[in-house]
Amino acid sequence: MANWALIIQNCVSKKQNQQLTRLYLLTFTTFICTMFYLLGLWHHSPPSLASHHSLHAPHSACPNSNPPLNFSATHFSPDPPTPSPPQFQAPPCHPSLSEYTPCEDVLRSLRFPRQNLIYRERHCPTPQDSLRCRIPPPFGYRLPLRWPASRDAAWFANVPHKELTIEKKNQNWVRFEGDRFIFPGGGTMFPRGASSYIDDIGKLINLKDGSIRTALDTGCGVASWGAYLLSRDILAVSFAPRDTHEAQVQFALERGVPALIGVIASIRLPYPSRAFDMAHCSRCLIPWDQNEGIYLNEVDRVLRPGGYWILSGPPINWESHWKGWERTRESLKDEQDAIEKVAKSLCWKKLEQKGDLAIWQKPTNHIHCKITRKVFKNRPFCEAKDPDTAWYTKMDTCLTPLPEVNDIREVSGGELSKWPERLTSVPPRISSGSLKGITGDMFKENNDVWKKRVAYYKSLDYQLAERGRYRNLLDMNAYLGGFAAALIDDPVWVMNTVPVESEFNTLGVIYERGLIGTYMSWCEAMSTYPRTYDFIHGDSVFSFYQDRCKMEDILLEMDRILRPQGSVILRDDVDVLLKVKSFTDAMQWDSRIADHEKGPHQREKILFAVKQYWTAPSPDQNQSTPKAIN
Repeated sequence: MANWALIIQNCVSKKQNQQLTRLYLLTFTTFICTMFYLLGLWHHSPPSLASHHSLHAPHSACPNSNPPLNFSATHFSPDPPTPSPPQFQAPPCHPSLSEYTPCEDVLRSLRFPRQNLIYRERHCPTPQDSLRCRIPPPFGYRLPLRWPASRDAAWFANVPHKELTIEKKNQNWVRFEGDRFIFPGGGTMFPRGASSYIDDIGKLINLKDGSIRTALDTGCGVASWGAYLLSRDILAVSFAPRDTHEAQVQFALERGVPALIGVIASIRLPYPSRAFDMAHCSRCLIPWDQNEGIYLNEVDRVLRPGGYWILSGPPINWESHWKGWERTRESLKDEQDAIEKVAKSLCWKKLEQKGDLAIWQKPTNHIHCKITRKVFKNRPFCEAKDPDTAWYTKMDTCLTPLPEVNDIREVSGGELSKWPERLTSVPPRISSGSLKGITGDMFKENNDVWKKRVAYYKSLDYQLAERGRYRNLLDMNAYLGGFAAALIDDPVWVMNTVPVESEFNTLGVIYERGLIGTYMSWCEAMSTYPRTYDFIHGDSVFSFYQDRCKMEDILLEMDRILRPQGSVILRDDVDVLLKVKSFTDAMQWDSRIADHEKGPHQREKILFAVKQYWTAPSPDQNQSTPKAIN
């Protein structure tokens, strides 16, 4: 009885009941899971398997009423639409437009008055009338000779005009020999050559001590005077009207000499006040004594305090030349007397007249000029007008006042350092505080930045790094001239442009550094012939102009003034450069975008491009459909 009692006690014990309950639950759960698995397998079996399990099902029943499971997302945001490429095409222009200069077009100029040569000034087409094609180099175009060889020779195919070789044959401007032009360095008033002529000037004023660095040549011919000054470390900006003599400025540019198309007529020259150390006219045919001396008055505006004006040709030394000039002694004497009178009204001092040369000097300040103005009837001073404004600004007959000084020995605006110290010294316009918002520290920092940037550029562009590959460069947004200053040890010169829309008018600073440049609006064409520059640089140009004019119009102008196989470097925001690249691809430039010199995490990037070599088709081909020759 005791054993049975123990068994019964164990069976009904709480612990034993818990074990049995767990066993029952496990068994039941396994059974249910198995049943549901088999049921699901039957529902999702292929049609053949389902028909095998339902042999007697009606044939019209849905054979696959349960589609396979779809695990793709049903709620998602659509991808942004792919931007369509710009509808931009840049076919070659007709070969007859190989020398097209939009703002100095001969046919357009005839619509304007001939009085005071207004018709020879800038007259640009409207955006609607602008060409949307690439200006072709002439058939047979060849890459120019390298400097200094290009100073003395140029390929005939590049400037196919022989008029000057006939018209100026006796004056030794240019000769035609074989397949090229030869420039002996002669001129109307320097038959012994430009170098000897410059030596004669150097006997009258000091050209070697660094006090004269920038010069202006009015009515330049083929710019031999400026060409031979380059070897003396003097930069001359030469200009003449388009086609007064066929292709004279174009010859200068082909030689690699700084030159622009321009004329002294009714608007100011595109330079700031107090820019040039020296201005020059060698039989430039400008009537200095006429229109109340307005043309010489404009020279005074752009001449720095203490600067020189040099005149050779009529009426200087008229006593010796009046018969050859086919003029009367009286008319020549009257002309010289009138020029002397204009110079006195400007308070200039005549330093020397020797042989065919006469030299005047501008005063270093206007203290004495103001004292004597009533006695000598000097011309009145201009009032309330910015002397540095020079973009479509009318010229005045009033005298541009120099900055105030406290002592008669003081130089107005500040004395300039001699070259080459002038390049890195803080310019007086900055040190005096007259250029608001820019300090001396900012100037020095800008110099350091551009030294690093140019070194990086040379690692991207092997042609820029190759000494002598480029002769002339264009900086489209020069600011303080840091890019040009960083290249000063290379055998190149840089035309620095300051956009007239800029917040800071810094072109005066650039000239105070001993560099050259011009004002420019890149919504218009530049006053130069096609294929002027070997290299173009632009810092933030397209960001600056994106709400002012069309990007493609600026690029087409760049293509016009860039030589075949010339290079371009643009730095800008990456989004801007991507748009630029889409246009340069359409223009058949070879281009790529590189990282900023500080690394890939900068939004600012650098676009490097090369213009392909191509020319207009041969004249004996069908020119109705011009095409590029790659």
